[in-house]
Amino acid sequence: MRSCTTAREVEEHNIYDLAFRPDGSQLIVAAGNRVLVYDTADGTLIQPLKGHKDTVYCVAYAKDGKRFASGSADKSIIIWTSKLEGILKYTHNDSIQCVAYNPVTHQLASCSSGDFGLWSPEQKSVSKHKVSSKITCCGWTNDGQYLALGMMNGVVSIRNKNGEEKVKIERPGGSSSPIWSIAWNPSKDEHNDILAVADWGQRLSFYQLSGKQMGKDRQLNFDPCCVSFFSKGEYIVMGGSDKQASLYTKDGVRLGTIGEQSSWVWTCRVKPDSNYVVLGCQDGTIAFFQLIFSTVHGLYKDRYAYRDSMTDVIVQHLITEQKVRIKCRELVKKIAIYRSRLAIQLPEKILIYELHSDDSSDMHYRVKEKICKRFECNLLVVCSQHIILCQEKRLQCLSFTAVREKEWLMESLIRYIKVIGGPSGREGLLVGLKNGAILKIFVDNPFAITLLKQNTSVRCLDMSTSRSKLAVVDEHNTCLVYDINTKELLFQEPNANSVAWNTQCEDMLCFSGSGYLNIKASNFPVHQQKLQGFVVGYNGSKIFCLHVYSMAAVEVPQSAPMYQYLERRMFQEAYQIACLGVTDNDWKDLATEALEGLDFHTAKKAFIRVRDLRYLELINSIEERKKRGESNNQLFLADVYAYQGKFHEAAKLYRKTGHDSRALSMYTDLRMFEYECDFLGSADPKDTKLLMKKQADWAKNSKEPRAAADMYLTAGEHMKAIEIIGEHGWMDMLIDLARKLDKAEREPLSRCAVFFKKFNHHGYAAEIYNKMGDLKALVQLHVDARHWDEAFSLVEKHSQFRDDVYVPYAQWLAEHDRFEEAQRAFHKAGRQAEAVRVLEQLTHNAVVESRFNDASYYYWMLSMQCLDIRSEMLDKSCFFFFCFVCLIFQSEPFSSNMPEILFNISRFLFHNLTRDAPMGISKVDTLYALAKQSKLLGAYKVARHAFEKLQGLKIPSRYQDSMELSCLTVRSKPYRDSEDLIPMCYRCSTNNPLLNNQGNSCINCRQPFIYSASSYEVLPLVEFYLEDDISDEEAVSLIDLEVPRVQTNSSWQEMSSGESQCLRMDDGTEDPEDDPFTAKLSFEQGGRAFVPVLVNRAVLRSMSRRDVLIKRWPRPLSWQYYRSLLPDVSITMCPSCFQMFHSEDYELLVLQHNCCPYCRRPIDEPS
Repeated sequence: MRSCTTAREVEEHNIYDLAFRPDGSQLIVAAGNRVLVYDTADGTLIQPLKGHKDTVYCVAYAKDGKRFASGSADKSIIIWTSKLEGILKYTHNDSIQCVAYNPVTHQLASCSSGDFGLWSPEQKSVSKHKVSSKITCCGWTNDGQYLALGMMNGVVSIRNKNGEEKVKIERPGGSSSPIWSIAWNPSKDEHNDILAVADWGQRLSFYQLSGKQMGKDRQLNFDPCCVSFFSKGEYIVMGGSDKQASLYTKDGVRLGTIGEQSSWVWTCRVKPDSNYVVLGCQDGTIAFFQLIFSTVHGLYKDRYAYRDSMTDVIVQHLITEQKVRIKCRELVKKIAIYRSRLAIQLPEKILIYELHSDDSSDMHYRVKEKICKRFECNLLVVCSQHIILCQEKRLQCLSFTAVREKEWLMESLIRYIKVIGGPSGREGLLVGLKNGAILKIFVDNPFAITLLKQNTSVRCLDMSTSRSKLAVVDEHNTCLVYDINTKELLFQEPNANSVAWNTQCEDMLCFSGSGYLNIKASNFPVHQQKLQGFVVGYNGSKIFCLHVYSMAAVEVPQSAPMYQYLERRMFQEAYQIACLGVTDNDWKDLATEALEGLDFHTAKKAFIRVRDLRYLELINSIEERKKRGESNNQLFLADVYAYQGKFHEAAKLYRKTGHDSRALSMYTDLRMFEYECDFLGSADPKDTKLLMKKQADWAKNSKEPRAAADMYLTAGEHMKAIEIIGEHGWMDMLIDLARKLDKAEREPLSRCAVFFKKFNHHGYAAEIYNKMGDLKALVQLHVDARHWDEAFSLVEKHSQFRDDVYVPYAQWLAEHDRFEEAQRAFHKAGRQAEAVRVLEQLTHNAVVESRFNDASYYYWMLSMQCLDIRSEMLDKSCFFFFCFVCLIFQSEPFSSNMPEILFNISRFLFHNLTRDAPMGISKVDTLYALAKQSKLLGAYKVARHAFEKLQGLKIPSRYQDSMELSCLTVRSKPYRDSEDLIPMCYRCSTNNPLLNNQGNSCINCRQPFIYSASSYEVLPLVEFYLEDDISDEEAVSLIDLEVPRVQTNSSWQEMSSGESQCLRMDDGTEDPEDDPFTAKLSFEQGGRAFVPVLVNRAVLRSMSRRDVLIKRWPRPLSWQYYRSLLPDVSITMCPSCFQMFHSEDYELLVLQHNCCPYCRRPIDEPS
């Protein structure tokens, strides 16, 4: 390390502090009561800033470069912008000692003798905190979280951003060792924040953020005034009472003096991201220094040792990339390496290391000897048992015990020295002098041997492996190569700055210069490629290059020199070059050239390298034939040409040597039948037939499928051609072939169709099946391709394929979640079990998902398909239809249904829930709806009963509050039901209670009520039954007669007979036959069994067709007959599901839904 002064300025006043702008373009100087701003590019004063009334002690620049601050003995802080304008000023109670900007938040810390303040650019306010001692220095951590304060009483206080003390470091010296400077290491590689502390107890210490000291105190022997880290934290600059600035490692090891001054150095700063250092002194001097770090290194073969961080030595294995670090903890001045030895010169001693083992990959060094003596030398060389010191013209050979054994005095300055090997203790040195002399010195010989002398100064030297050639780079950057024995100049090349012989090849060297790497083999022209740096070694295909401070091993293929040897057919030399490192293609070229040159030995080694067994078998067969006495090189060369694919050249050589049969066999094996004909030169039919047979055989086993297919077609082998064409997907070729085939050739046509199906060309496949007339295959094609329209059109013409189409169609619909369509398709296909199973699953899903409207519809469909359980399904269908309306009322905020309708529905459901509730139906929802509507319509007795029932059930939280409130309010109502809501039985005219223990039947006559499917009111209908001998067709014909009847005033009359009572219709006449149906309504009062109305032919004849509704169920089910007792009430029945509606309601629902709301039958669908 050396330093040079780049600028110097002298001011009138003491320089107390300095600060660089973060980009390094400006230097802020605290000089007297002014702040000076300098341009660091040329050292000119940009502007002096006046604002303080007394001495300026401190300056600091913000990390973002937008502002800087200055603190003065006038107790004030001034904030300046980067445009050198003052924007803010605030004061303390004492003189300002130091300032520091937070690197992250740009918060300013200003410290005085009695307190410190924190100013934030966002808050525009200063928060101050008292301290117990004068603050001399301060600094923020890299993350801006903590502020360290150095105090006069020897204490370091670490505070957070709010000023609260977190860590207190008390130094052993106390107030007798005031802290004068602190600095945080800015390195990002350190895991912990490291604080450097310098005090006037003349010590330098390092602490972690936690307050734990790292290492021991470093004694300084002077009073430090300033400590500053380099930008990356690798070095420390320190100055003070010793009137100089010194460079230290980040661990506090002194490396050297940067610059000596005539007075105390009060401040020193490092320019950001550079190696420039500026000093400020007591006498007003501002000195600018540039530090130059020279490269200290050594190289021997593939081991490179270099200095790192000034105090460490890293040994790098250039081949394996292994590295080992040796910590010396002192300035490393010189390094030398040779074989297993490593010499390191320190300021006061030389350390000799040796490898732990003889393993070539071993990287473990241990100390062998220590020479505790100070030496001054320009160059250091180590041998097996000696070290060589070079000082200008003098060479000294010392043993490892510091005994001087030999000394040589040269006639000129020594410019280059290198160990060239030799026995242990008798190594040879190659020495180049400034006057151009080149000498060889043996460490056991006091006399130097002059190898040659040239007119120009030596810059670099290297000797070939055999010690027969010498390469020299002179001061004019010329590379000269000499024959050592004859002293003859073999050749010279310009633009060279370093040179190295290949350690594995005698005739190869490389030199670098002007950004190029030059490789020269023998006396061939130089091969160039771009390379930055200096060549320092050449081993095989690896070139060791030193660029700036780093050494790299560059892999350079030796292709160019190898081809130079091949051009001259020097196969052995080319093989030696290839062994150094070439590409696989280069090896193949070498093998081929050697084989064609009939150098079978070299060719064999090259083919072994590329593992080409085919050529190795050829070479082995030629060698065997040679052993048997064959010596015809023309024949051998013909075999080589045949292997290389040069068939015509091989055939000519075969004919030339009289081996025509070999040429014919070669063409036959290669299926080159046309060339074989040309070679024969005749058109004999026998030969033509033989060639055709060979072509057929070749087509069968050929790996060229298109040509094979053409040959098969030519030979009439259609099936084999179709297989090849189909396997490769050549559809155009296949359709042409299929169209040319006759329809009688069913097997080839079928195979074509299979391939068309495989590649989704269904149109072509359909064309073939139509050509063949194979309808079943055509149907299956449409089914497999999911072309259902085409399949259905075929089924319409050919009904025998119905199952083949509809069953897969139904399965496909089911797979695509179109279950209703799938159910209908199963039905069409006659697969009733599958149709029912799909419908049952749809019904179950609808119930589970509370889609009661869909569930009602599905149960209706089930009832139509499962006639044996029709009644149960119809009941469930009605039941879920009612549940759907009730669910809409519960789940939606508004309902379009009238309260009376909801009341009727919930009452109907409640009567049916006296038995086990079906899956998916909630008793709570039903009772809650019944209770709400009952209360609304004045049926308080029903409402109270419903609320009492609810109390025995688990109520959802959404109903809890509303139900409790309603339950209380309903108790304030009278315990009765509104008479307007009481239903009446139209058979016996009995008023039934709203809560009926008979369910949905009359409590008196047990007649089931018939409900409207729209308003859910009881319809004025009475179901009647036919006598056993009356068929449905006869009954309809009798009703259609429309016999005129006499209008009479009818009335109900009660008759008593013992304990039983009965009602009968009495028209005021003695003959009850005048109103036959009314007479049939009679029943015994109080009977437990339901007595149906049974009618005969006379009664049927007496009925009007307008008063009778008939549910014409499909066979084997029986029809149901209903008589309207109030003909003026218009009732409509759906012709599909036979549900009863008030006519007006039905018309409105049909207009809304365009279908029956129950069975979803479209209104335009015929009955």
